[in-house]
Amino acid sequence: MDRYEGKPFLRLLEWYVLDAIGQLHEHQHQSLHSMEPKLAKTFGMSGTWQEIVSAQMDFPASLPAEIEEIWERNLAAAHARGQPVIPEEFARAFIDQNFPDIVSDE
Repeated sequence: MDRYEGKPFLRLLEWYVLDAIGQLHEHQHQSLHSMEPKLAKTFGMSGTWQEIVSAQMDFPASLPAEIEEIWERNLAAAHARGQPVIPEEFARAFIDQNFPDIVSDE
């Protein structure tokens, strides 16, 4: 089963994490920016896509900086071991660990 099937918000969360660590591709950023009016209508609020995701999840304003700090620690540890770090894998793992109820198929 596709990870995102029936869970469109899951992909938004992963993009939120990628944005927080400065690893969101420019074409993704542009696409998300163009989706802001639709997201605003869907969730009944205005703002950037990041603000809408944050409000829906009741994230503290400090979360992007906290995510970036975790990313930097993981990056340093992986580099010390001579291992690569794939940003998309980090984003998936971060969401899986911190929001298992969103990832779960139940």
